[in-house]
Amino acid sequence: MSENKVGRPVKFKSVEELQAAIDNYFKEQDGKGKPYTITGLALALDTNRQTLINYENNDNKAYFDTIKRAKLKCENYAEEHLFVGKSGVTGAIFNLKNNYGWVDQQVIKNESSNENLSDEEREKRIQELMNKVRNE
Repeated sequence: MSENKVGRPVKFKSVEELQAAIDNYFKEQDGKGKPYTITGLALALDTNRQTLINYENNDNKAYFDTIKRAKLKCENYAEEHLFVGKSGVTGAIFNLKNNYGWVDQQVIKNESSNENLSDEEREKRIQELMNKVRNE
């Protein structure tokens, strides 16, 4: 029984063909002194960013490691440039957040002891604070 495949056929017929194209992209960028980027990689592969994501998430995991490694190389480039001068820092941060799931985190610590107050005590404390604000 033959399997009926739906969707667009993959652009690269083998992992080796894809890897050769990826290696060529990085070699060209090095020769030009240009950064490694996901969109640059996609353009070099004559595709787009979403297609790279699709390759990475495809049910056929043959391309998974190849794409993951290429993206990791781009991520490493961006991460290293977080520590080089002021130019490019914002772009590197944007790239890490949008392509790799990095997030800013804030920790808010509540040291208030109002949690254990009765309703009457809480109301009294509110009135005290309001009076203090009025008197300032």
